Amino acid sequence: MFGRKKKVKKTYDRENKRPVLRCSICNGEQVAGFKDIHTGEFEEIGLIRSPEELKEFMEMYDITEIKKEY
Repeated sequence: MFGRKKKVKKTYDRENKRPVLRCSICNGEQVAGFKDIHTGEFEEIGLIRSPEELKEFMEMYDITEIKKEY
């Protein structure tokens, strides 16, 4: 596994934010991020282009379930 980066666990405000996968109806683009449960503001973390990237995002933030928004 030469050249692989060490996986770093990150955290987010679990009391005020929830993980969300924003999905475009038109082109199927998916963006992972966190939505503030009080204001509805979305904090974009990154573009998801494959199931592996989604799995990596969920492992990085220790997420077991993510909701999709269209």
